[in-house]
Amino acid sequence: MSKKIAILPGDGIGPEIVGEAVKVLETLRENGLDLDLVEAPVGGMAYDLHGDSLPDETLSLAKAADAVLLGAVGGPKWDGLADRSKRPEKALLGLRSEMALFSNLRPAILYPQLADASTLKPEVVAGLDIMIVRELTGGIYFGEPRGIGKSPAGERRGYNTLVYTESEIERIARSAFEIAMKRGRRLCSVDKANVLEVMVLWREVVNEVARDYPDVEVSHMYVDNAAMQLVRAPKQFDVIVTGNMFGDILSDAAAMLTGSIGMLPSASLDKNGKGMYEPIHGSAPDIAGQGKANPLATILSVAMMLRYTLDEAGLADKVERAVSAVLDRGLRTPDIYTGNGTEVGTSEMGDAIVAAIAN
Repeated sequence: MSKKIAILPGDGIGPEIVGEAVKVLETLRENGLDLDLVEAPVGGMAYDLHGDSLPDETLSLAKAADAVLLGAVGGPKWDGLADRSKRPEKALLGLRSEMALFSNLRPAILYPQLADASTLKPEVVAGLDIMIVRELTGGIYFGEPRGIGKSPAGERRGYNTLVYTESEIERIARSAFEIAMKRGRRLCSVDKANVLEVMVLWREVVNEVARDYPDVEVSHMYVDNAAMQLVRAPKQFDVIVTGNMFGDILSDAAAMLTGSIGMLPSASLDKNGKGMYEPIHGSAPDIAGQGKANPLATILSVAMMLRYTLDEAGLADKVERAVSAVLDRGLRTPDIYTGNGTEVGTSEMGDAIVAAIAN
């Protein structure tokens, strides 16, 4: 039975990197994978076309599809929109919320070929393999009340609300424990329980869920210490589970351990394993249209799609091996080029991956 994949290129470098990932999907389709690829606008592009960053047609397609491949949204062109609900970033939050994508998987893996691209010493990051599990549909990004108003003294005051329910914490904890069981069976829960009551509840619920996973070693760490430890000794971590805002920050910090944020894919899953897959970097409008963007994070997001939603682990391995083989050949986009190997552009890197898959 054909699997429908919603292709949402978005803004900035989104169309370029998604274009290369689509080449990979088309190659797999030519070799027997039954896929139906349907493209739709999202983000600033959608606003320009339809006056809404997440048109009803795009949302309907995403909800009906078996999986979604997203590029990136946003850019300075739309930063000044007075109606914040129409801004490109709201499309991303809307997709996550409407599709109930509560579990965000962000691997940070250092390919050995790129050890010299990391800003840390090779001995600190060599062999790095971390999975950050970020709660995605709750927390301060979605909490109410929120807004900009007036304080009792009459000055402007901005406010957001950090809220987590017991059930929200339990489901993300279980997602993380299940992943830990398939990896090194070590789980670190990151919170700020020394300051925030909501994080006291977070820690309590994680410990309650831990009773169902006696084979997993559980630890807790405050987020400020976790940020320091990611830079000091990142290989101490196997799986990290944390809230929405903390996960947003820590996963970007972990990205630089790998040499470039352009190398990191992500998966956002619902309770049934349906997912939206995207690179964790942004739309990079400063290099859009120049053929400099690294498509590997998006291509590796396709590998995660194959593994977590389409149940094609063998094909996921094949895509990941192709990425490793191309890096072995010394091909590098500008963000991971350190003077060794051959510097190539976006489409050249995509073509090389497709050729490696075919071999």
